[in-house]
Amino acid sequence: MGETGVRQEMKWPAELEPQDDGSILVTFPDIPEALTEGATPEEALELAQDCLIAALGGYVGEKRAVPWPSPALGRATVALPALAAAKIALYGAMLAEGVGNTALARRLGLSEGAVRRLVDLDHRSHIGQVETALKVLGRRLMVGTQAA
Repeated sequence: MGETGVRQEMKWPAELEPQDDGSILVTFPDIPEALTEGATPEEALELAQDCLIAALGGYVGEKRAVPWPSPALGRATVALPALAAAKIALYGAMLAEGVGNTALARRLGLSEGAVRRLVDLDHRSHIGQVETALKVLGRRLMVGTQAA
């Protein structure tokens, strides 16, 4: 199986809305389940990352497809940490290929529980294990950096 090249940035656009009490509400147009607030725009965006991870974990737990980020179009964006992004990429590849936990576990020589933990956003997996699982599915993990 050849590598499938889909470049996907794991940065979701966020809407920041001032509230009557002075707080800032953060919502995600692509992930309606994710919303949080903070005292300042900076604090709200910091809290938004944990909120986004929790909502995406819900998609994985319910075996639903993760909505990929739409273009930012000048809006603030919230990026996932590298490990969470790799796990979401693995989960998306599994759905795209129609490969469940048990089938991937067989391919990797692991238990089904080990594969389940590879896509669990709350579990501290080794990124190399996620990378190996992606490779088995014909994907390649690429990490990039850019100035803040």
